Amino acid sequence: MRPRAVIFDFNGTLSQDEPILCEIFVELFAEHGKPMSAQEYFDELAGLSDPEVVRTWLGREHPDVDEVIRERIVRYRAAVADGSSIPDEVKAAVRHAAERVPVAIVSGAAREEIEPVLEAAGLRAAFTVLVSSDDVERGKPEPDGYVRALELLDGDLAPADALVFEDTEAGIAVLGTLAPERLAAADEIVERIDVPLIQRLLS
Repeated sequence: MRPRAVIFDFNGTLSQDEPILCEIFVELFAEHGKPMSAQEYFDELAGLSDPEVVRTWLGREHPDVDEVIRERIVRYRAAVADGSSIPDEVKAAVRHAAERVPVAIVSGAAREEIEPVLEAAGLRAAFTVLVSSDDVERGKPEPDGYVRALELLDGDLAPADALVFEDTEAGIAVLGTLAPERLAAADEIVERIDVPLIQRLLS
C-alpha cells in the first residue's frame, strides 16, 4: 500500500551530524570524568535519545547528568544551527514528500536543537508534526515518539501506514551511522535520501 505519511529521524538521517554529535559527547564525557572513544559511541550509544546517551554512559545517578545534557545542546546548536548539516538533496526530498503526504520528525534530540536547524535550512514549514525528546517520557529506542507522531498526524493512522527513515534498523535505514551489518533487520538499506528514492517509495 502507498504510505499515507512519512516520518524522518533527525540526527544522522535528515541532519548529517553524527560525527559532530560524537565529537561533542567525547569531549563532554572526558570533561566529566568518564572518557569515551568514537568507536564506543558508534558501537554502544548511537541511535539512543540524547538524554539516554548521557545516562547510559555516565550512569543515571551521576551528579552531572543534567548539566551534560544542557551543555550538549549548547555545543550542538553552536555547531549546526546554520542548517548546513542538511544536504541539498535531502531538502529536496523532504519538500517532494511534503507535497504528497503529511511529513513528521521523530527524534531523540531536544526541540531547541532541531528547530533552529530546520529554520535555517528552510524546512520547518514542510513538517506537520515534530516529536522530540521533550514530548515523550521514554525516548528511543522505545517506540513512544512514533506512537505520538501517528496520533498527531491523524488519529486513524496505523504504524503500517507510515514510511519511516532512520539511521538505525527501524524502517528504511540510511547508511552513515551504523555499520551495514547492524542494519540487517531494516526493511531496506539506502545510501542516501533523495527525490528519486521518495518518488519510488511513495508511488
